[in-house]
Amino acid sequence: MSLAAELLLRLGTLHLDASLHVADGEVLALLGPNGAGKSTALRTLAGLSPLDAGSIVLDGIVLDDPVRGIFLDPNRRSVGMVFQDHLLFDRMRVLDNVAFGLRARRTPRDEARTRAREWLERVDLADFEDVRPRELSGGQAQRVALARALAPDPRLLLLDEPLAALDAGIRAEVRRGLRRHLDSFGGACVLVTHDPVDAWMLADRVAVMEAGRIVQSGTTADVTARPRSRWVADLVGVNLLVGSVQGGTFVADGGVVIAVADAAPGPSLAVIRPRSIIVSRSAPADSSARNCWPGTVTGVDRLGDRVRVGIDGALPLVAEITVEALEELSLVPGDAVHASVKATEIEVSPA
Repeated sequence: MSLAAELLLRLGTLHLDASLHVADGEVLALLGPNGAGKSTALRTLAGLSPLDAGSIVLDGIVLDDPVRGIFLDPNRRSVGMVFQDHLLFDRMRVLDNVAFGLRARRTPRDEARTRAREWLERVDLADFEDVRPRELSGGQAQRVALARALAPDPRLLLLDEPLAALDAGIRAEVRRGLRRHLDSFGGACVLVTHDPVDAWMLADRVAVMEAGRIVQSGTTADVTARPRSRWVADLVGVNLLVGSVQGGTFVADGGVVIAVADAAPGPSLAVIRPRSIIVSRSAPADSSARNCWPGTVTGVDRLGDRVRVGIDGALPLVAEITVEALEELSLVPGDAVHASVKATEIEVSPA
């Protein structure tokens, strides 16, 4: 286990009490509402907010343990961090920004700049070393921030909403580049995000935080299928499909063809929200929905006044219906149903 952390900290009204364990090569996504403690958890790992109790151990090295009187300053930790707004130093050239972490660790200047140039090449910004951060686009600034975090070869990478400041038009492209770099990163990574698509595409596991505590964790598939609270269901309870847009339709991996609206051709992601799905005993004769798939009910779970229905078939889905609809349909596992959804209710974005 690369990272083993027991985080206990009081900060204002927040009481952080969370356990994080991340293996080498694994990406853990922290999800949760504003004020849940996600960014505070990252700051404790980075050494920017000392713990009140608990401990942080990385590769067997204790970074923070108040009881034992151990606290390593940020520049002594093998940790790289990418902030939401990147926090590049505008007084420095791009090259010196990337070299900053190395210089903070007392790497000789020439060696630091050589390694910084190597990282600028990896993120396709070799021609920007003399540029000031204010001259960069949002996507370029994000790549510079990532190169700065990775240049010192950290064993732990922390990403705090790394795509939040980007326009939707370039978000998918930058996400693909970030995924490529994470695939080659051998250490542990903790990602904070509000976007379930980012978590689905970048993380191996997710942990949901509420009020400073981990309330649910597991693979993205597990958390999606079995949310333990309404908030979790609202955030992560989406059907995410991977495929490509061809001739105005979305073809999911596996071959299912789905009618969509206004989607550009090429590799894509499609999101079908559970509440957009109409569940019926038979195929609706007069429905305006252009998509309708037969399936079998695999599970029926009540969450307050909502009911989540798992449906297995050519296109496995999770639908969300009202309690009244459940009583009218009298659904139980094993029942044959049809799932319908309008093309306009399906959100498609480039993969």
